[in-house]
Amino acid sequence: MLCWAALLAVGLTAVPAIGGAPPHNIHEGVASCAGANCHGRLAPSGAVVRQNELFTWQDPASASGQHSRAWKALTEPRARAIAGRLGIEAPERAPECIGCHGDPTPPALRGEKFQVSDGVTCETCHGGAELWLAGHYTKNATHAANVAAGMVALDDPKVRAAICLDCHLGSERRGQFVGHRLMAAGHPRLSFELDLFTSMQSHHTIDADYIRRKKPASGVQTWAVGQALALDRAVRLYSNPAIGQDGVFPQLTFFDCHACHRRISDERDARPTALPNPGRPTPVGAPVFNDENMIMLAASAEAADRALASQFEARSRAFHAALNTDRPRAIAAAADLATTSRALADAFARKTFSRNDTFAVLDNVLATVLERYTDYQGSAQGVMAADTLLTALVTEGQVPAARVAAIRPDLERAYAAVRDPNTYDPIAFRAAFQRVTTAARGLR
Repeated sequence: MLCWAALLAVGLTAVPAIGGAPPHNIHEGVASCAGANCHGRLAPSGAVVRQNELFTWQDPASASGQHSRAWKALTEPRARAIAGRLGIEAPERAPECIGCHGDPTPPALRGEKFQVSDGVTCETCHGGAELWLAGHYTKNATHAANVAAGMVALDDPKVRAAICLDCHLGSERRGQFVGHRLMAAGHPRLSFELDLFTSMQSHHTIDADYIRRKKPASGVQTWAVGQALALDRAVRLYSNPAIGQDGVFPQLTFFDCHACHRRISDERDARPTALPNPGRPTPVGAPVFNDENMIMLAASAEAADRALASQFEARSRAFHAALNTDRPRAIAAAADLATTSRALADAFARKTFSRNDTFAVLDNVLATVLERYTDYQGSAQGVMAADTLLTALVTEGQVPAARVAAIRPDLERAYAAVRDPNTYDPIAFRAAFQRVTTAARGLR
């Protein structure tokens, strides 16, 4: 048997550091982008870009403004109550909170206009603007030159996923991991789906000029890459002993909350509320690793690479089984699963999804893996996936918008079934999702 150090090396050192690219340019601050000739117009009237991106980012009434409100949330009663339970005096100044509720750029890389109170800013995601701010909009500027100067290539779904996952799942850096203790103190549950979240935070228009310059990935491609890299991130973080363990316990935030947080009864006729899940060999009563991304990848992998799909199915089952042996074996299985997940991300990034491909994935999400929707988080991910895939069919001109709009009431009922994790009922969810399945079959 391999020793612990060898297993740790297999699981951690053979791959890049976990997290997006660290800052290396000075972050000039939101105000440096706010001119009327830049991104600060009141109306979208720019010739090349809308130029009202700042106001979209600051929208107080929609999801597109959530990043700008992230720091302010730390000053509100809920955040102060969470901080108080954890012994944090001022969450709006604490590195443990600023890591995701602000731009965690170190003081040495903060320009004169930089303000932590701006929240998650342009440069938090696009990278420090020191070397590309002045030239990125000039006549002869190119996207490649901007990226070479330090702009983050968010048009690449793999790069975008790495940046988004830092906060929407976690990274190794301080203030960018929501552990079980923070959840127990009251922090909201984390959820992520790259394409859906991208559309919610979009501050630009994908027009002919954008397509010519950046050749963006399709919605299905973005969704699939996001699923693969989310799983890669989760199992690699779990394998890090500084993150994956919490005292004598495993770090429980990696496990499906509601697989354990179920009603307990002492009545004689009480029955377990958990349903058997054929996708994971997990003994009754054992904590269940959150497999929401595994379910989505099981539905989509074959569309990209049949050999990888078979490998993924075998390795995901092996990982679930290894979790019930010992940690060294679990880490070794996690390394295998992470390798396959990254290979799938690469395959998805190369893949052009046809109409038939998208329908095949949609069919799997809706029906083939329906029996695997036994827990809240997987079911919530399934609804978001169905929404993304149906929207992609419309965006790509493969299905009339009116026909998908007719399915929206059924989709909303499925969303309603996962709106409150405390009232989640897998049988009721399956019934709601089955209506979406029946309606979607008529789109072919």
